[in-house]
Amino acid sequence: MKLRNCFGLLTGLLISFAPPLASAQEWDDTEFAKLNKSVCQEPDETWRTIPWKTDLLEAQRTAVAESKPIFIWAMDGHPLGCT
Repeated sequence: MKLRNCFGLLTGLLISFAPPLASAQEWDDTEFAKLNKSVCQEPDETWRTIPWKTDLLEAQRTAVAESKPIFIWAMDGHPLGCT
């Protein structure tokens, strides 16, 4: 019970001292366009032309039928590297 109270107090302190978030009204169209272009990817990027498969068995059947290898991307842990 004490841990929950400490956590609540700590959360309240962090929220009260956190800087205010920028509102959407502070952004003009040019700033938004610049940010949007830097974040969004172009639709004609080369990796988008590859017929990626998320089902391993379907990929295996396709690879055998087309006599092509399978590229497997496997990892362990958090996808953002926050382990």
